[in-house]
Amino acid sequence: MSDYTIDSILKKAHELGASDLHFMVGEVPSFRINGRILKSKLPPVTEDDMMRAIEKMVPLSLRDKIYSYYDSDFPYEIKGVSRFRVNLAMSFGYHSMTVRLVPYEIPTFDQLNLPKCIENFANFDNGIVLVTGVAGSGKSTTIASLIQHINKTKNKHIVTIEDPIEYVYTSAKSIFTQRQIGIDTTNYIDGLKFALRQDPDVILIGEIRDMETVRSALHAAETGHLVFATLHTFNAIQTINRVLSFFPPSEREVMRSQFAEVFRGSISQKLLPKADDRSRIPTFEILFTTPTIKDFILKDELEEIYKLVQKGSYNDMITFNMSLYNLYKQGYISKETAIEHSDNRNELMQYIRGVYSGSGKMEF
Repeated sequence: MSDYTIDSILKKAHELGASDLHFMVGEVPSFRINGRILKSKLPPVTEDDMMRAIEKMVPLSLRDKIYSYYDSDFPYEIKGVSRFRVNLAMSFGYHSMTVRLVPYEIPTFDQLNLPKCIENFANFDNGIVLVTGVAGSGKSTTIASLIQHINKTKNKHIVTIEDPIEYVYTSAKSIFTQRQIGIDTTNYIDGLKFALRQDPDVILIGEIRDMETVRSALHAAETGHLVFATLHTFNAIQTINRVLSFFPPSEREVMRSQFAEVFRGSISQKLLPKADDRSRIPTFEILFTTPTIKDFILKDELEEIYKLVQKGSYNDMITFNMSLYNLYKQGYISKETAIEHSDNRNELMQYIRGVYSGSGKMEF
C-alpha cells in the first residue's frame, strides 16, 4: 500500500493546473496538463490504493453497483479546493479512475477567450443551441459560461440535467434546478419530460447520446424553451448531420424540418497549445441560423452553409480556418499549430499568404 491518498493527489493536480487525473492499478498516477499526459514520480497504484479511493469517493448510492456495473460517473468534491467529475471503469479486470477537475468559479467569456458574438446565444428566448467538440475540448466550460451569463443578466428558471453535475450554480437574477442522472432523475429522457412541468425558461442537457434525447430536446425547443446541449462532433455541418442521423430514414425528412425550425446555431471548438507552450487557447467554428441557412438545411445542401460562413464574419459567423488564422496572426499560436489543427490546410495557407477570397473582415 502506498503512503499517499487520493485527496492528496487531487490537491496536487489542482496546484499544477491539471485538467485531468488518471489513476489506475499498476500505473503511476498521471496528470493531463495543457493537453499533455505527464507521469508523476509517485509509486504505482496498488489494488489497496484503488479500493481506498473507491471507499473515499464513491457515493453511497453507487457503492453496491460498482461491482456489477463496468462504468460509473459521479461527482466528488474537496471543500475549498475543487469539484471533480469521476469516471470509474474497468481495465484488465481492475478498476481505473479518470478524474476531471471542475473549478468552483465559472470563467467569464473574456477569461475563456470566447468571441464576443457568443453572447448572442444567451439572448435567444427559445430554440436549441449545440456546443460541440471532442472530449476535453472545453464544451462544458463554454456552456457553463453561457448559462452563468444568463444567470447574471436575466430573470429565468434554468433547469440542468447532467451525468454527473459538473458546475454548481449560485442563483443571481435567475433560479436553478440542477438534476443528476441516477440520483435526481432516471435518465435524460425522463429528466426532459419532467423538466417541462417545472416551469423552465432554459434547459441544459449535459450530452445528447441517442434518438429519444434528441426528440425530447427538439420538443422542448419547439414548445418555447431555450435548450443548450453538447455533442461529440467536429464542426457545424457534421453537427447537423449527426442530429439527423439519430433518426431512421423514414423519419429523417420530418425531423429535418423540425430541426431547421428550432436550430439557433452551434459552437464547435478545439483547444490548442499557445505559442508560449504554457497554456491553451480555444479555436472556434460559430454558426448562427439565418433564413438562408435554414433553407439550406431544409434542402439538405449543407456544403452551401460552409461557403456562406466562409465569406467572412457574415452575421458574426466564423469557420475554424478563419479562427485559426486570427489566432496565428495575433501571435497566440504558431503557424505549425494552426496548420496541424486545420481540416482544410490548403485554404488556411491561402489565408496566411493573403490570397483568401471573401468580402468580410477576417478578425473578430
